Amino acid sequence: MFDFLEGYDVLGAFWTTVKLTALSAVGSLILGTVLAAMRVSPVPLMRGFGTAYVNIVRNIPLTVIIVFSSLGLADIFGMTMGASDDFNLQGFRLAVLSLVVYHAAFVCEALRSGINTVPVGQAEAARAIGLSFSQSLRLIVLPQAFRSVIVPLANVLIALTKNTTVAAAIGVAEAATLMKTMIENEAQTLAIAAVFALGFVVLTLPTGLFLGWLGKRLAVKR
Repeated sequence: MFDFLEGYDVLGAFWTTVKLTALSAVGSLILGTVLAAMRVSPVPLMRGFGTAYVNIVRNIPLTVIIVFSSLGLADIFGMTMGASDDFNLQGFRLAVLSLVVYHAAFVCEALRSGINTVPVGQAEAARAIGLSFSQSLRLIVLPQAFRSVIVPLANVLIALTKNTTVAAAIGVAEAATLMKTMIENEAQTLAIAAVFALGFVVLTLPTGLFLGWLGKRLAVKR
């Protein structure tokens, strides 16, 4: 029944998808946190930069960002991601960079909404005892904000997992690239689509259920 899978490294393709997702999720969380801090910063220049970044990046299609990374950064400007000359590795790194740049804007907005749920009095109390803005944000505001936005961040992670398929536009050997190759070479189009759809369900459904449970478990009681 599944003879059409012979000769194709389906697990390897999904492993590439998992690596893309994991690395991009970590990068997006870090950059998104920095952007969220900039958006609530008392410094107008930082607030302006954070706002401009989010509004611009969110309105650019991910495909455009990934293609620009490959054609613009790599081919035109000669930017290399590390010392390796491996074309596939360079494409993988450029895909991670693009996914981080794009999804950090959504992480920022999710986290900013969590920051807005923290009572203003807590930040004022932190300033009253001599804490700086960065100390107040790091020690008091962000821990509560993260707990309140676990579910929205889970939605961003699920979207990120599915958006890794866009990396096929620059030839990264992830699941969508292999699916395209198999459809071109095999006759069982529906069966191939079903296998890859099931693969993405296996990747995203447990993640969503676990993080949904974790969000309820760690929710801040007001």
